[in-house]
Amino acid sequence: MMMSERAWLRDAAVPDADRAAIRDAVILHGRQQAQGSDEQDIACALYEGGVLLAGAYGRTEFQRLYVSYLWVRPDSRGQGLGSELLRQIEAQALKRGCVDALIETLLDDVAELYERRGYACIAHLHDFVPGFTRHTLLKCWAPRA
Repeated sequence: MMMSERAWLRDAAVPDADRAAIRDAVILHGRQQAQGSDEQDIACALYEGGVLLAGAYGRTEFQRLYVSYLWVRPDSRGQGLGSELLRQIEAQALKRGCVDALIETLLDDVAELYERRGYACIAHLHDFVPGFTRHTLLKCWAPRA
């Protein structure tokens, strides 16, 4: 394609690198607007014999822990690993000066698990995805300054 020629690309025709560039540009623009971002990735994982059993990944920013993913291998569930994983990543966030944590889920039983761990539902959107409610939960450790 020549540089002066315009063409719309869709779906898989848009290169992975360009999709990543779009995502990164939107995030960068938002952070520039917010000013003072101290965004830092955060992760915690449990291994046994070199095999990943459970893990959590997200970020800390503006004194808040944002948990993007929390996962326990199916054959390791029901042993309290999810709760311990949540405690581990929260402890990391507290050391970074976070005063609260935000997590979202589409599963009612998972939302209830987070509520038992001290999170409060601050928003829910029924049928966010047909048959699923989007739960947004917040856990406060200290008041915001």
